Order: sequence, then structure tokens, then C-alpha cells
Amino acid sequence: MINQVTIVGRLTRTPDLKYTTEGKPVLNVTVAVNRPYRNSNGDMEADFVLCTLWNRTAENTAKYCDKGSVIGVTGRIQTRNYENSDGKKVYVTEIMADSVKFLGGRPTEDRELQAVPAKQH
Repeated sequence: MINQVTIVGRLTRTPDLKYTTEGKPVLNVTVAVNRPYRNSNGDMEADFVLCTLWNRTAENTAKYCDKGSVIGVTGRIQTRNYENSDGKKVYVTEIMADSVKFLGGRPTEDRELQAVPAKQH
């Protein structure tokens, strides 16, 4: 069986690093991934993908990324469910990250993200 996914998008909020009771770093982030087409109004739509990062990957992402940062996440899809306070079953689908690549900053009012030219060999 193969369970591998790669997404590229922007962080929807500033990362908030947490630690388990055993002291293991964990970071839950939501990545906004643009769809490759425009809707009937001509607007781009996005999917908001929950990702869970552990250990050094979690620490580095929290240290070097901010809301709007462009990241690439590679990992596996995992599902879970729980019962909320109203007694309803809630299903969650998320990416358990194996690696995260920092692909650029967020745009500012003065400048848009600049493409980085490939190195000449």
C-alpha cells in the first residue's frame, strides 16, 4: 500500500509549538492550498489542510515560519475520530508530516514573492 502526499501552500496562522506530557514537540498547522482552477466567478479557491508535525520538524517550522509562509509538506494521510462535547462523532483527516520545506516568505505590501533562479552548473 502507498500512502504518500505532497502539498504546497501558505500557513493560515502563526505556528504555535506545543509539547506532549513526555516533552515531545508537536505542531498543528493548517496549510491553504490553491486549487488549480478558478470558480464560476473567476476567483481562486483553496483547500485548508490540517498537518501535524513532530520533533525537529515541528521546532524548525515554528522557529522559521509565520502566518503566510509558503511551505511544502510531504507525509501520509491519517484519519481519526472523536466525540465532541455535544456527543457527536467528529471525523478528522490530516497529513502526518515526514518533512517540511520552507519555500519562501509571505508577500509584503511593498513586494511580491520573487522567484529564485536555478543555480547554474
